[in-house]
Amino acid sequence: MVHNLFDTNTEILKNGIKLITIKKDSQLISINAGVKVGALYEAKKEKGICHFIEHMLFKGTNSRSNEELNEELEELGGEYNAYTDYTSTVYTITALKEELEKSLELLSDMLTNSNFPDEEIDKEREVILSEIRSINDDLEDYSYKKIHDIAFKNSSLKYDVTGEVATVKGFRRENLMKFYGEYYVPNNIEIAITSPYEHNEILNLIYKYLGNWARKELKAIEIKTENHRAVKKTSKKKEIEQGTIVYLYTFHNLTKKEELALKILEHKLGSSTNSILFRELRENKGLCYEVFSEMNSTNNIKTLYIYASVSEENIEEALKIIDTCIDRIKNRDIIFHDKIISLMKKVLRTAIASTIEDSTEVGNYMLHQSLDGEPLLEFIDQMKKLDEINEEDIYNVALKVFTKPAIHILVPKEGDEYEDN
Repeated sequence: MVHNLFDTNTEILKNGIKLITIKKDSQLISINAGVKVGALYEAKKEKGICHFIEHMLFKGTNSRSNEELNEELEELGGEYNAYTDYTSTVYTITALKEELEKSLELLSDMLTNSNFPDEEIDKEREVILSEIRSINDDLEDYSYKKIHDIAFKNSSLKYDVTGEVATVKGFRRENLMKFYGEYYVPNNIEIAITSPYEHNEILNLIYKYLGNWARKELKAIEIKTENHRAVKKTSKKKEIEQGTIVYLYTFHNLTKKEELALKILEHKLGSSTNSILFRELRENKGLCYEVFSEMNSTNNIKTLYIYASVSEENIEEALKIIDTCIDRIKNRDIIFHDKIISLMKKVLRTAIASTIEDSTEVGNYMLHQSLDGEPLLEFIDQMKKLDEINEEDIYNVALKVFTKPAIHILVPKEGDEYEDN
């Protein structure tokens, strides 16, 4: 049934571009172009450069000024955006199906001909510095930044994708152009296009606008994965009224089946409004308004978090409850009976179905599958393997993952106390 929803084809052009087409009955087209470079690839002095370049690709090309480029993007009548994460930088356009060629032409111009005007660099630098400040002002973002800082010694996860104030202030046009020239090359680009058109029609357009883009030698960078450190630290911050608790676990050595079991466990632990943590911390004890868990199973990342915003006087009690919930799972005091497991499987199937139905989301999903070197239609296999997951799998993965977490506690700063930044 899933196979009948759309056809997928993959082709690598002579210059190295990897094209993925997803034929889907829709009035929309969605283009997701991924550059295989993100924050994990940056040297210490380059922190934030991928994100800075992402911003600059909207600031003009050799043939279009900033105003002209953004006006033409706007005239598509759809949505255009970009984002940088730890492993890639992605540019997206979603528009009516008749705008496919124009969308590809604009995106191709950005990828190959961006010119990084000095005046735009200076303006965008201030925008990014403002973005960094907003992260420090946001309680949740700041708390995640702190847990990454204490949990890792060498990993680039220590640094936010937006970069550090010092590095962002130091970037000059020649730095940005050099990095852009090294990594924005066709043999480092993958493009996923969801549309009602045939593969060959799209392939011809890709050749028309990107076929002459010359392959270049790509500098290899080894990404080292790092397990979290078992550490606990309390920091103080002024101008906040709530404290926060963040737990961090890493899970680099799980099998695919174990990761699926972990997804089921994580959802029941803290991803729903009827989760274990929600019931204990909020419903039963009234200790906090916000509590959740989340996980990232991207290659080279593999992190699971527990987050709670708690008043300072309730932090110790909240910590005990979180620890008790985890221990009860590991000790099998919390029973994952068939009904609970079936519900969690249904939730995951619903999430997969939601992705499949959305042209932009299915393109983004398949792009990242490809960037990670995973099968494009892995979700089909996942849905089959969900039926194999049982209570024993969940308890076993809990024992593997929930050991010696990194814990960061943030509390309000009072008076003239030292503030930990």
